Amino acid sequence: MNVKSLVISLVALAAAGANASASDGSYQVTSPDGSLRATVVVGSSITYTVSKAGDEIIAPSAISMRLSGDIAFGINDKVRKVVRRTVDQTVPTVVYKRTEVRDNFNEMELVFKEFSLIFRAYDEGVAYRFRNALKTGSKVVSEQAEFAMAGDYQAFVPYVKKNKGNFEAQYFNSFENTYEVIPVSSWDNGRMAFLPVALSADNGRKILITESDLLGYPGMYLYNGDASTKLTARFAPYPREVKQGGHNNLQMLVQSREDYIATAEAGKSFPWRIVMVVDNDIDLAVNDMVWKLATPDDGSDYSWVRPGKVAWDWWNDWNLYGVDFKTGVNNDTYKYYIDFAAAQGIEYVILDEGWAVNLQADLMQVVPEIDLQMLADYARERGVGLILWAGYQAFARDMENVCRHYSEMGFKGFKVDFLDRDDQEMVDFCEKAAKVAAKYRMMLDFHGAFKPAGLTRTYPNVVNFEGVHGLEQMKWSKADQVTYDVTVPYIRMAAGPMDYTQGAMRNATKGNYTPVYNEPMSQGTRCRQLAEYIIFESPLNMLCDSPSNYLAEPLCTRFIAEVPVVWDESVGLNGEIGKYISIARRSGDTWYAGSLTNWDARELLLDLSFLGEGNWTMEIFRDGANADKAARDFAHEIVRVPADRKVNIKMAPGGGWVARITR
Repeated sequence: MNVKSLVISLVALAAAGANASASDGSYQVTSPDGSLRATVVVGSSITYTVSKAGDEIIAPSAISMRLSGDIAFGINDKVRKVVRRTVDQTVPTVVYKRTEVRDNFNEMELVFKEFSLIFRAYDEGVAYRFRNALKTGSKVVSEQAEFAMAGDYQAFVPYVKKNKGNFEAQYFNSFENTYEVIPVSSWDNGRMAFLPVALSADNGRKILITESDLLGYPGMYLYNGDASTKLTARFAPYPREVKQGGHNNLQMLVQSREDYIATAEAGKSFPWRIVMVVDNDIDLAVNDMVWKLATPDDGSDYSWVRPGKVAWDWWNDWNLYGVDFKTGVNNDTYKYYIDFAAAQGIEYVILDEGWAVNLQADLMQVVPEIDLQMLADYARERGVGLILWAGYQAFARDMENVCRHYSEMGFKGFKVDFLDRDDQEMVDFCEKAAKVAAKYRMMLDFHGAFKPAGLTRTYPNVVNFEGVHGLEQMKWSKADQVTYDVTVPYIRMAAGPMDYTQGAMRNATKGNYTPVYNEPMSQGTRCRQLAEYIIFESPLNMLCDSPSNYLAEPLCTRFIAEVPVVWDESVGLNGEIGKYISIARRSGDTWYAGSLTNWDARELLLDLSFLGEGNWTMEIFRDGANADKAARDFAHEIVRVPADRKVNIKMAPGGGWVARITR
């Protein structure tokens, strides 16, 4: 990987024959702009604090690890030396929301006898990780990770949805839920939350807790069991016994667990624990911390990875009309989807659940209604790629053969679904799947899966993750999806891309919405659906609705088909968690800007000064005059960008606004 403008300074603080320690046992590292500081105190235990502009954000919080053989990192340890460095580099990306990322941080490594503790300070947050210095492998019995809030902050909590009070059962979940907004002291002590978790601190600041470089280790949950203002980490122990079952026999259900959470090789670097701290909410939605902290890719050729949009079958229940064949999982239906994609310039069609024989967990058994080789050839002739849905166990049990076979047939990737765990076994599966798929030039989209935590950088063929309460929920749920839409970009999206699956052409106001499985609708306006293609980061982006519905809406369909899925640049314009959001993104010489609001009608002033000099024209889709009653109502116009670069926009309740901006 090429890295530009690399500046690294190293300072080792050590005295021959003596420990290098501060006189009071405290060590500090500050962000490049000097505003953010992490202070680490080493005594009988290790604690850290985080402050912003002198204000304490994270109060003293204990961190440690216990390993097999009665080894403890961070308990009665002494610092042997301190190594500091400053890095300021520009790193190119493969598949991302910008073509290059500035990676600028100050780092402090505290070196102990058996481990190192590394803290990094960025302008937008701090992160720490343990590094194992043992010369042999070991088991990680437990990890202590605390996040003690300096006040009773409001928390945006994505609880594990089911199994209150049963923590073992909560380790099996789809990582999908809306957010409860509560004081952190009011946390439900029977429930864990999956990451990321956000909090509102004093002075309007926002905190976000997540992790990166999650490799060979279980994912982290957060918990508060004592009505305090301190969150503590929980981790699923390593599975001892698993049994096939679950959804259509495609899952592996944990029957018992070991008395440790992970196995760790000698010299292992454990995942980064991240605390983002920003003054403006919008900075969470466009940050790069998770990407920056992930292990870079190995330099292999990933030029074959082709992000794009996908004509999708499952959400619209294979519902076509005006055709002379019975629709469903059959050749005629998929040929129609392929023809639609080819005509609209859409890169992919997915064959979702149903193409493989049910209940067999065997991707080599294809239903008789489908001729996969014929469809692959038909799609290739029309410039369309095909992606196959795969249940977890069906893929895991034979992934090498499956990837080889379907790659040779011409398929471009897999949507792997129903993982529903993030213990080490499942995290290891995701990395192995990425390696094997890359070997056969196949892309992956993980569903029923935990949030991204750096894997999309390490293996750029992993182009998307679900782990989001996406539009699929509107087939059966009455949840408030509109409020969720203006909350999730600040929290879940801060971890990486999300397969939300927007693009509904049947749109409903708050009072008119009802879940309909076979002909689903979205909450909010048509323009909201269009704007979500700009707001939501998704390198493999679905068109969730039926081709028949899109063909009846040619103007909207053209816009969606032309929207890029990866970007040269992303700029946060304005926003407030749970209320509204505006983002602009550039591809080549063309900018796109989008806004969403909650159920409140809203007027915003957008500052488009990032456009620079020259004359610019906007193609605008805005909520129509009657969108508050008929959510599908929209207006389309082409206007000049004002010389002062200030644009007033109006959105209906549950509305949106979007523009394509060209010279």
